[in-house]
Amino acid sequence: MSDLQRYFIPSENWTDNKVTITGDDVHHIARVMRSHTGEEIICNHPDGYAAVCRITDIEKDTVYTIISKWLEESSESPIDVTIAQGLPKSDKMEFVLQKGAELGAASFIPVQTDRSVTVWDQKKTDKKLKRYSKIIKEASEQSHRNKIPRIQKVMSTTELATDSGNYQIKLFAYEEEAKNEVFQSLGTAISKISRGDRVLLVIGPEGGFSGREADVLKQNEFIPVRLGPRILRTETASLYALASISYHFEELRWT
Repeated sequence: MSDLQRYFIPSENWTDNKVTITGDDVHHIARVMRSHTGEEIICNHPDGYAAVCRITDIEKDTVYTIISKWLEESSESPIDVTIAQGLPKSDKMEFVLQKGAELGAASFIPVQTDRSVTVWDQKKTDKKLKRYSKIIKEASEQSHRNKIPRIQKVMSTTELATDSGNYQIKLFAYEEEAKNEVFQSLGTAISKISRGDRVLLVIGPEGGFSGREADVLKQNEFIPVRLGPRILRTETASLYALASISYHFEELRWT
């Protein structure tokens, strides 16, 4: 089934054994993939279920399908990881979201930090979140995710810290840890994670965290961690962590 195109379909478009496709996906099916009636695609339900569906009709604004069979597979990570990304410059956030979705992140939180060069007003926020949602959806389809990662509202570091009570593990990548002889490594932190845990990892922008922010995070039980001996770019840090978690919980069991 890996060669079949996947689409995430809203729950209201599922009725009995039929799935109706609307919106931008219609253009993709009809014009980009040039699909025809009788061909199969995979439709993902927001609850994480997936089904092979056969196209029965293609109209201008709607594609009609019927469910051929339900799939048992799931590619979701056993660890629920939220990446709280300090707002970076230019289009680096798009890179973080795209690759983070591919690597299994469950959620993203944009964070307006003390040292973020980029500042979002409400108009810019609404526009960017709409674009980011599309990027995450497309990355999830490409990587055969069962669920689309959530993208939450923009928060300050203080708001994030005080609203973090629902996470079992709270970490922040702190460049000062990479310089110390005695440090908390990401590997040590990962060894304390259990399957099913909710993990919150905070990544600073290009200039890192201010001393004030580091204090606020520590006061709210966030653990500073070192992501290897080298200083990573902000758009690399979360990917390093997600790949490490994936390897530990999804690949080591097979070795």
